[in-house]
Amino acid sequence: MRYVVGYTNTPQGADALALAARLARSRGAGLDLVLVLDREERNQLVPTSPGFNLYKHQLAESWLTQAIATLPADIEARHHVVYAESFSEGLILAAEELNVRAIIVGAGGGIFGRFSVGSVANALLHSSPVPVALAPAGFAETADPNATLTRVTAAIGLRAGAQNVLNAAVNLAATAKIPLRLLSVVALDAPEGAEDPEAQARAHAHAEAVQAGAREALPEGIEVTTEIVTGKRIEDAVLSVEWDPNEIVLVGSSRLARPAHLFIGSTASKMLRELPVPMSVVPRESMLSQGEQS
Repeated sequence: MRYVVGYTNTPQGADALALAARLARSRGAGLDLVLVLDREERNQLVPTSPGFNLYKHQLAESWLTQAIATLPADIEARHHVVYAESFSEGLILAAEELNVRAIIVGAGGGIFGRFSVGSVANALLHSSPVPVALAPAGFAETADPNATLTRVTAAIGLRAGAQNVLNAAVNLAATAKIPLRLLSVVALDAPEGAEDPEAQARAHAHAEAVQAGAREALPEGIEVTTEIVTGKRIEDAVLSVEWDPNEIVLVGSSRLARPAHLFIGSTASKMLRELPVPMSVVPRESMLSQGEQS
């Protein structure tokens, strides 16, 4: 099992690397650090000298080598310099060629501990064929380099794609041997509103059914809990939840997504505004949502 890390010699690159290290250690995975450079043929008006192109490549190689040197010794990592039209395109090409399980990027640049989805993360969240894991701003500064995941939280609703998230969360909890929390956002999605008694009842009934299915799928000894969150806005509900700094949240792709591709939906986008821990968005029909545990 391997992950692609979208690396740059910036704080966002450091955040991505810190999250990648945590995920790799939790699942015994290897890492492929990828730094994307512009394709040389794009420079048509003023051709770049071969010497400058070589300098850029060597500088990228040195940044990647230095980044790998900062990883704990128990994590195996390789590095790659990729040429593409855009950073997101390069990461997707690398993920497909290397047959990895996810792409990991930093999504900071804004408020410390929160997400700021820039052009790269936004493009990945609307086109990636594999899950995309996002690290919030400043994650590298606060993360324990030797820590592992302590819990996976799956945001489960009634809309299309919810089963994919559940399968991916069960997979992660089983392989990392960590508790699974099911976070119900059904009431928040309901047209009647979060305070409607019938919406609340449906949320609890759905959560109980999902919890029973997760318990059957998970190995004995792995705890499964449910939590129903309410609020006038999804952002308010997220703020009311108690978060473990060493957990990760899994959400599903929008029903508008093409099969086996991402398209982040409105609920996940709103959660990102207030979520203080890493998030991973799972595509429809992803290999991680089909029960593979390797």
